[in-house]
Amino acid sequence: MATGWIAEVFTKDLLTDPAIRNVDDVRHEVVAVSSSSSKDRAAEFIQKVKAPSSAKAYGSYHELVADPDVDIVYVATPHSHHFQNAMLALDAGKNVLCEKALTVTASQARKLVDKAREKGVFFMEAVWTRYFPLSIQVRKLISDGAIGNVYRTIADLSLGNDMPDGKVKFDDSHRMVNPALAGGALLDLGIYSLTWVFQTLYHVQPEEEKEAPTVVASVNKYHTGADEATTIVVQFPKHKSQGIAMTSLRVSSDVEGQSGPAMRIMGSAGEIQVMHPAYCPLQYRVIKAGVGVEVVDCPIPKDASGWGQGMFWEADECARCLRDGQKESKGLPWSESVVIMEVMEEALRQGGVVYPEAITNDVYDAQSPLNTGKR
Repeated sequence: MATGWIAEVFTKDLLTDPAIRNVDDVRHEVVAVSSSSSKDRAAEFIQKVKAPSSAKAYGSYHELVADPDVDIVYVATPHSHHFQNAMLALDAGKNVLCEKALTVTASQARKLVDKAREKGVFFMEAVWTRYFPLSIQVRKLISDGAIGNVYRTIADLSLGNDMPDGKVKFDDSHRMVNPALAGGALLDLGIYSLTWVFQTLYHVQPEEEKEAPTVVASVNKYHTGADEATTIVVQFPKHKSQGIAMTSLRVSSDVEGQSGPAMRIMGSAGEIQVMHPAYCPLQYRVIKAGVGVEVVDCPIPKDASGWGQGMFWEADECARCLRDGQKESKGLPWSESVVIMEVMEEALRQGGVVYPEAITNDVYDAQSPLNTGKR
């Protein structure tokens, strides 16, 4: 669903030979592509990504979700559209993988979860980083007590786009800074910082001890009204742990590859450092007192043409969940997506960031302009 850049990257990953990543239990097939308003655009996309000629091109999302050959819909629209678009697919009884940020508000996220539960379908937020072997290894190290009790995580994803005229390198209409598209640093970049805070402090908590955090945020607003820099401090009082998630459009997490780790996971017996970028890290280090440093490289497999971005791992997770009859992923359960959405919503509220009612509304409308492409 949608034919933009992220849809292209994901689909090309989907079509790589699973053998390059040592996967032989699942495979993927593109059976249909839809643009919101142009069948030609969908057809061009199919050619561009070299999908099978049998893939159908649709000029509306409604046609896509009505196609009986579609097992699962990947929602690749801007996050301003996610609630209406994902609801359209869920309401049609389709399994859904929806890009991050899942929604604009926590209420929208809860309603999507409720609809998935009502329809008995699989639903997952596409936080691809969670399914990297690197992330899985880091979570296991924490659960195994490799660095003792983890008490603090600091994570940053920032892009240096500062301009001499006081603006950043995005036109005001660009999705990164346009409030009409739920623009801003937090929902696009900061979610990755929060991903590291949550998968190292919250996800690893025993289920019966899960604790939603308290939230304190500092937000710098851009002249469009979106956030240009946000820092969130979350606290899990019962677990005596804290997380700091940072994001900015003006400074960079990594300057010339010399800025050190973008993520530091700090325990009572050592720390794990994960290198930039937060969304696609390729190396981590385990540092233990009196033991030294272990450096672990986790490259992304490439096919013969040199393609491979790491989005295929989340697709593999979806395929396995469908095969095994699971409605949510253990790597990112519905409840965790909702809690993260609550944290981001609270941070934006504290920072005075307000998005238009058209994209914060939590009333599903199949004929919404967000679903039909009509203005």
